[in-house]
Amino acid sequence: MTTIKTKVGIIGGGPSGLLLSQLLDLKGIDSVVLERKSREYVLSRIRAGVLEQGFTDLMREAGVGERMDREGEIHDGVVISDNGVEHRIDLKGLTGGDTVMVYGQTEVTRDLYDAREARGGKVIHDADNVQPHDLTTDAPYLTYEKDGETHRVDCDFIVGADGFHGVSRKSIPADQIREYEKVYPFGWLGILSETKPVNDELIYARSDRGFALCSLRSQVLSRYYVQVPLDDKVEDWSDERFWDELKARLPEDVAARLETGPSIEKSIAPLRSFVCEPMRYGNLFLAGDAAHIVPPTGAKGLNSAASDIYYLYHAMIAYYDEGDASGLDSYSETALRRVWKAQRFSWWMTSMLHQFPYHPEFEQKMQETELDYFLGSEAARITLAENYVGLPF
Repeated sequence: MTTIKTKVGIIGGGPSGLLLSQLLDLKGIDSVVLERKSREYVLSRIRAGVLEQGFTDLMREAGVGERMDREGEIHDGVVISDNGVEHRIDLKGLTGGDTVMVYGQTEVTRDLYDAREARGGKVIHDADNVQPHDLTTDAPYLTYEKDGETHRVDCDFIVGADGFHGVSRKSIPADQIREYEKVYPFGWLGILSETKPVNDELIYARSDRGFALCSLRSQVLSRYYVQVPLDDKVEDWSDERFWDELKARLPEDVAARLETGPSIEKSIAPLRSFVCEPMRYGNLFLAGDAAHIVPPTGAKGLNSAASDIYYLYHAMIAYYDEGDASGLDSYSETALRRVWKAQRFSWWMTSMLHQFPYHPEFEQKMQETELDYFLGSEAARITLAENYVGLPF
């Protein structure tokens, strides 16, 4: 068995794990990242692409903001359509200057991989059967298998950034954590197409037929979604059927200028809200999807993960530079405070804009009234805007 010694062992080579590794490296704190899949597989995953101000600032601090700033698109607002009537939310004006950036998660991950490679970072792919050990001791370690051999990573701390289905959260005894979950009775059918986006800003569309979202990755790559029943299959949806349904849910002027084309990716994602408390067990710290999931309506998944990394990064700097463990000790409480606010916003957006099957008439009226109040109230628009661009860390 070969043994690697490092300060921080990170499970998961997605954007969260890579970002933490890069930030720590710039401060002279060694880490090893273990990723179960290949680099090519990780980069093939299509994920969200709306980045909060705090996330982009963190990317720049990590030295990986150059391409993002060059190719990403700053959005000053979003559009909400209520049964064909469009309402623009002026994010920049309502928040005193804050905006969001559209830049795909795949590109974020690619930039981080390139940065770790340039600095000689230790990122081990195809690491099978990763297991954390001795989490409640001062000498936790990881084991993994690769090329038919077992390897060991000795470290001070372990960070679980390996997603909802990863091993990190499952390594915590059941009586030491509490899980909160809400599963929504619908999913999002999404397609990626090499077409010009229908609008310069995102359009969130509520209609009697169901929710739809017009998003983008670039000026030549569009991402569209429609709400579908949970039991629908991708095979049920031809490209033609998708485009027809999307047009039926959009304002007439938007549908008229929608450019259609063959899908280059098509998938159905269920929607859920999930939080695990606490986000620390011994010297294991959970981050991102390993600890919390949000429905994508509020664009908070990747951004919530970034806030976890922000808190962990600063806590570890204080520990290694000053011997101050207070940030580590308060990590879970601090991170969860922001996580729950992101959960609230995502739940609110989802509840307000989707059609819920078997909703009682009273609930339907409340949903309609909620949206009507929001669209007619500047105070409510400010609330949405400040949440959408991201609450401060």
